[in-house]
Amino acid sequence: MNSSVFAAACLVASGCLTTAVGAQTFPSKQIRIIVPVVAGGNLDIVARAIATPMSETFGHPVIVDNRPGASSLVGTQLVARSPADGYTLLTIANTFATVPSLMRNPGYDAIKDFTGVTLTCVVPMLLVVTPTLPVRTVKDLIALAKARPGQLAYGASGIGSTGHIAAALLSVQAGINMLSVPYKGNAATVVDVVAGNVQLMFDQVSSAKAFVDSGRTRALAITSLKRSPLFPDVPTVDESGLKGYEEITFNGLMAPAGTPRDALRRLHGEVSRIVRLPELHKRYLERGIELATSASPEAFTAYVKAEFDKKAKLARDAGIRIE
Repeated sequence: MNSSVFAAACLVASGCLTTAVGAQTFPSKQIRIIVPVVAGGNLDIVARAIATPMSETFGHPVIVDNRPGASSLVGTQLVARSPADGYTLLTIANTFATVPSLMRNPGYDAIKDFTGVTLTCVVPMLLVVTPTLPVRTVKDLIALAKARPGQLAYGASGIGSTGHIAAALLSVQAGINMLSVPYKGNAATVVDVVAGNVQLMFDQVSSAKAFVDSGRTRALAITSLKRSPLFPDVPTVDESGLKGYEEITFNGLMAPAGTPRDALRRLHGEVSRIVRLPELHKRYLERGIELATSASPEAFTAYVKAEFDKKAKLARDAGIRIE
């Protein structure tokens, strides 16, 4: 072998070795998880539950950085512009896939700018009504809405929120027309449902439980395809006659598009290990949060894409738009 060929071979071998070592040593520094909402909600809580054990396994800090603003756009756009190296991640909920379908220029492309790491949890919602409303089932509610078109009002935390989307999907599938009343937050919405100022809302299981248990609201159905262990006697919307209806809150981790596959695999494997810890899983299930994981980063990417397509169709069918 002449000297030039030998030198070239050494360079190739060196490059391969560097790549292999780099893959094996990820992560080699601090990881930052951007939470695009204020601290305290499910998105923030689950991110923090994952970050601490990740730090212990990786031997490097995994910090949670809250960057709220503009309906999650501030934090989301920040990650979209970050280096695709696995060290800056975004924790997402349904709005990540919903907003691009409702807004002309959200400042990011949910499909082109990001790649999936994994699902982290799912949180079903309850369809609850004010106790004075003369309905006991979803069929009763649909019949009443058809008898009083545009008169039944549902509260939701603004256009594109999980509660708004769940109600819009119900309306489209059932062929009914209800009045949407926007609120600044979930707490104010619940207060008005209890008082009867609006007749219904879709509320996360975790926050709805106390009101249902005390009789201040009445649960008609749950929005997942299976019943909740917290409400085993409450049927699903699907069981109640709207076949295929499902609208749950999901959380997950995304990375900038182009993030190395080895880094994604390493992150996915560690988060999957954490969310399967029996004690952690039980603790959060008691709060209505079902910790979960995707089969692979690619599977979560496909899941988000399917959610994006579903929300785009709903936005067209229901005429929903954020100007």
